[in-house]
Amino acid sequence: MAITLVNPGGLPEIDAYRQVSIASGSKLVHIAGQVAWDADGVTVGEGDLAAQVEQCYLNVGTALAAAGGSFGDVAKLAVYVVDWTPDKMPLLMEGITRAAGRLGVTPVPPATLLGVAALDVPEHLVEIEATAVLD
Repeated sequence: MAITLVNPGGLPEIDAYRQVSIASGSKLVHIAGQVAWDADGVTVGEGDLAAQVEQCYLNVGTALAAAGGSFGDVAKLAVYVVDWTPDKMPLLMEGITRAAGRLGVTPVPPATLLGVAALDVPEHLVEIEATAVLD
């Protein structure tokens, strides 16, 4: 793998992600923000944040595979959640956990979580983009 994930001393250890990714590969892959659409462009899990998070992660996994990579190659994630409040964290983590189970991975690259007012389609509650580095 071209990515090494670490939690350096002096920074808090976060269960959901690692603080630093060290990239040594030669192919940089940018995955556009993925929303809760299935392959036909139909929104999955309307009104259900956990279901939409799960679908977003699955879509990121599909995009990574198309580039010849996997979640092990992800250097950074950005997660955009509509009307974010901390009480939504259990639903976010539920969606990540379900996706991880379906993908057979534990996606823990550095991540940024941002609350936003809206996304491109009113039914979308979350969007996830990724940057990966492949050998």
